[in-house]
Amino acid sequence: MNEQDANTLLEAGILQQNNHDFEAADRAYRRVLELDPQNKYAWYNLGVMAHGDGRVADARADYDNALKIDPVFQSALYNESLLLESSDPDRAVELLKSLIDAEPKAGTAHLHLGRIWAQKDRDDDAAKEFRRALEDDPSLRSQVPEEFR
Repeated sequence: MNEQDANTLLEAGILQQNNHDFEAADRAYRRVLELDPQNKYAWYNLGVMAHGDGRVADARADYDNALKIDPVFQSALYNESLLLESSDPDRAVELLKSLIDAEPKAGTAHLHLGRIWAQKDRDDDAAKEFRRALEDDPSLRSQVPEEFR
């Protein structure tokens, strides 16, 4: 089997995942990783499924594997930051800052960073991030806490 086979399996896994056949998708992604252990998309999608299933440790490990391959993989940075926003806000901040470095106009990343700063009573930092979020995506206004609008 070759890279084309891995890509075909990856596409099949994505289709199975979209059709909520998570067992088949899991098998497909794991087979992709046997063929191509550096496939960030297979790792990421395993993380998405684990995240959705409430398997936090597995999701974090899968997202981390994707990020070892591509440290600026925006989807993995964002999803892992959401996963850690409550339990490990300092790590979530690191991930969100990496995402913003890669994509400065990532409005939702600014929104989540603002929420973390607000929880840490860093209101000036929170206000700055909420402003950036709204500059990048005005549709996020309803998600910004009232006191920061």
